[in-house]
Amino acid sequence: MKHIVQLTEGWHVSHEGRLLQARVPGCVHTDLLAAGLIPDPFLGTNEREVAWVGRRAWTYTRRLDDATCGSTSHERTDLVFEGLDTAARIVLAGQELGRTRNMHRTYRFDVTGLAGELDVTFASAYDEAASVKAQTGERPNVYPEPFQYIRKMAANFGWDWGPTVVTAGMWRPVRLEHWSTARIERVRPLVTVDGTRGRVELRVDLERTASGTGRPLTVHATVAGAAARVDAADNAVTLVLDIPDVRLWWPRGYGEQPLYDVEVTLLDGEGALDGWQRRVGFRSIELDRAADQHGSGFTFVVNGERIFVRGVNWIPDDVLPSRVSPERYRTRLEQTAAANVDLVRVWGGGIYEDDAFYDACDELGLMVWQDFLFACAAYPEEQPLRGEVEAEARDNVVRLMPHPSLVLWNGNNENLWGFRDWDWEQPLAGNSWGEGYYLGLLPRVVAELDPTRAYSAGSPWSGAWDHHPNDPDHGTYHSWEVWNRQDYTEYLKNVPRFVSEFGWQAPAAFATLRRALPGEDLAADSPGMLHHQKADNGNGKLNRGVERHFASPENDFDRWHYLTQVVQARAVATGIEHWRANWPRCAGTIVWQINDCWPVSSWSAIDGDGRLKPLHHELRRVYADRLLTLQPGPDGPELVLDNQATEPWDSDVTLRLMRTDGTLATRVSLGFTVPAREVLRLPAPPEVRPEAGATKEYLVADADGLRTLHLPVRDKEFDYPAPRFDMAVETVGQDRDTVDVVVSAHTLVRDLLLQPDRLAPRATADRGLITLLPGEQTRIRVHGAGGVGANAFRAALFCVEPA
Repeated sequence: MKHIVQLTEGWHVSHEGRLLQARVPGCVHTDLLAAGLIPDPFLGTNEREVAWVGRRAWTYTRRLDDATCGSTSHERTDLVFEGLDTAARIVLAGQELGRTRNMHRTYRFDVTGLAGELDVTFASAYDEAASVKAQTGERPNVYPEPFQYIRKMAANFGWDWGPTVVTAGMWRPVRLEHWSTARIERVRPLVTVDGTRGRVELRVDLERTASGTGRPLTVHATVAGAAARVDAADNAVTLVLDIPDVRLWWPRGYGEQPLYDVEVTLLDGEGALDGWQRRVGFRSIELDRAADQHGSGFTFVVNGERIFVRGVNWIPDDVLPSRVSPERYRTRLEQTAAANVDLVRVWGGGIYEDDAFYDACDELGLMVWQDFLFACAAYPEEQPLRGEVEAEARDNVVRLMPHPSLVLWNGNNENLWGFRDWDWEQPLAGNSWGEGYYLGLLPRVVAELDPTRAYSAGSPWSGAWDHHPNDPDHGTYHSWEVWNRQDYTEYLKNVPRFVSEFGWQAPAAFATLRRALPGEDLAADSPGMLHHQKADNGNGKLNRGVERHFASPENDFDRWHYLTQVVQARAVATGIEHWRANWPRCAGTIVWQINDCWPVSSWSAIDGDGRLKPLHHELRRVYADRLLTLQPGPDGPELVLDNQATEPWDSDVTLRLMRTDGTLATRVSLGFTVPAREVLRLPAPPEVRPEAGATKEYLVADADGLRTLHLPVRDKEFDYPAPRFDMAVETVGQDRDTVDVVVSAHTLVRDLLLQPDRLAPRATADRGLITLLPGEQTRIRVHGAGGVGANAFRAALFCVEPA
């Protein structure tokens, strides 16, 4: 049987004549941090102090000898690197094994009979990019860094939410594989289902030693009680396993996520030479892009069920990705699922994530939209990049295709749009820019290797050059004019077929800012806050968003911080509520973004320290199966009841016209039934509609614990009463670390928010923004704030106040 030795220990990296202990997997930044030789780039303005690291070459060393390898009688020994970041030269015992130039590939070298010092030298990514640029010529880019010339995580070079921290090192595991006769080179499981009858077609490729060439071998496979066995006279065999009665894998909210173990064993007689194990799920996935009266759609169909996608965009969870453990993936994805998300888009400026990411998505029912790694730039199609792109695509398609959560391969992020709208055509002057990848190479690779899944050329993409790449009536659409230039109410002006990016910024949680900016007097424009705001005029856009709806908080940082969180949550909710109300014409939204890679002001719902922003709680509300909203209609507000649940929604809704003095003007109750996966629109009865421009009355709708409000004017024009409420803190059971904060309102209390991390850095709350009418009470459960006094709880509560 094949014998594997993981090479995690014994590595060193040279720095100014010293050999530092190195961690593998890891990178030079984590090693320098561990040695105390650089400051934490996430704190203050330290990012600038570590910029030199990415502009140097680094050499990692260790010995490979009998003590390392273990005594072996195998014919062949391979040195396998699962991830080298990025341009590396590998030398063993003075013999060059090879050179690499791609972070996103696995590399294998035959080291049979070799022993001695192993050196892995990484060139500066900037030097590698400059070398490729000299060969291919210049290409336009939306950022002033050369990431389009190197197959490396683009976000290492900075983004409008990320720092410039250019890494190098062995960021994924390194191992020795000792084997004889033959090994399993790769397995491609093509998983299909017809009704409840599942099929797994296993395409197995073998590699043989010289002694194994022509030797009769056997490949055996099992799944769900079914077994198949074939003779392997050559190096490619196919096994087909039919399973008569399988349970279907469903996205979360639609059913369960049963997974089945697939095992493949390579045999020489009855002796096992090698094995391969994965988990698969049985489901059908289609992408309906058919033309209709509105244009051409983009609707996911899983197991025959048409789905309104409730999605989020995912970026690398750390700019130093080797630090993201399986446990961290699990935590972040559980947080994502808790927001009622059912799809995660892995964005094209990051990485193909670790298997632990996709395993968690399989188990949690989170569909995965996987970008190929191209973003916001024109990419040369000449060598040496073209061969790297194809090898990278083949490597990762085969690695990820067993995962049932994977539902779409996507060619790029914004590059087809960029070619049309970002003034690229003239400077390109006919040179290649990536179109051949997105419309030629990548769909060919997917069709050959993974024909069970759909491919889309890009996001956004209208499906063909017949339409503008970002045409809202065709395919996928990115909505960024609203954040960049407009008020979030402009989301109400159109109904795209599928919104694959839109979002609104807010700062990180207060405790996250305090940790990241030690000793700084926090202000919206303090040095550290501005350094941790990477978007073009980001603070200007934040302030503009606040001032359109609220009185300016001027020099009150706490108030500014609260209001930016409120506006972020409201902005995203406005878009989702409107687009959900227009299902099935609009078939999904993917919010930019769920997570952060460091502590920063950004579009995220979970900040860089893993704390939930109010947006996370708001996503949980607007992505719930049942959603109640008030939308503008031709004759006034309309009640929209969206039921994405599996059962009909049969209930009553109460509409109240309220006055700001707390009195009730009119009350109406309506019965309704909304079939499963459908939307019902009801005009609000005339007697409960506030007058246009009214500043002292508002409409409230309640149904089954859901609430929505309609104010005729913006908040700063509305005659809010001064908020008055009582607060009590009650211990829950015997756990003194868990309390209920009980708030009793005497007036309208709009968007009440308890910021738990102001009580203690580890504290959490189960609620986000809450609106209370006079006489109402709510309970907010807080964990991790034991021993905190009542005054601190009061200071951590915020709500909308009169202008």
